[in-house]
Amino acid sequence: MQLSALAAPLCILTLAATTARAQPDPLVGRTKGLATAPVTVYEMSDFQCPYCKRHVDKTFPTLEKEYIATGKVRWIFINYPLPSLHSNAIAAAEFAMCAERQGKFWPAHDLLYRLQPAWAPLKDPTPFFFGIADSLKLAKAQVTACVQQRETRDEVKDDADGAAKAAGGQGTPTFYIEGGLLTGALPAEVWRPILDSVYLAKTHKKP
Repeated sequence: MQLSALAAPLCILTLAATTARAQPDPLVGRTKGLATAPVTVYEMSDFQCPYCKRHVDKTFPTLEKEYIATGKVRWIFINYPLPSLHSNAIAAAEFAMCAERQGKFWPAHDLLYRLQPAWAPLKDPTPFFFGIADSLKLAKAQVTACVQQRETRDEVKDDADGAAKAAGGQGTPTFYIEGGLLTGALPAEVWRPILDSVYLAKTHKKP
């Protein structure tokens, strides 16, 4: 499988860096892998998307073990909620970014996807998210204020606007991989030859 060409510049996917002011690298809290990894993957995902959940449940553990933990790939999560399809997606993304402020983005990410069937159909998922906050051992007053005052709204909106341009109208999940796009919840068997090829090209190694 070949990656589709990407028309949007990579800087669109690092747009959070232009708006965040509190830390030198605003993406570090939602990044896995070494900063020196030769390959960077940007995952543009929606927490309420069932295909994104499938990727998280079925494929990502293998990719993390074989490519992220081994220093080959740096993985960055970009919020791409699609509210026209998923009414609670923005709220979930804002909650995850509130958790990121306390260093708990990835635990929140994992729990949101694991419990997606429970909160996705709710009319108001906020009380459920506060329950997750307790499970994550987040500072209650801080996360409550963050969620209720929608303190991460602009971060999520900036992510989504940039992802929409970069993804070119593709659905979720969509992945930017060193100049190309890959879309869909695909098995590890599809990912391996792509990541191996990009890794070899970036490191100038022969197979």
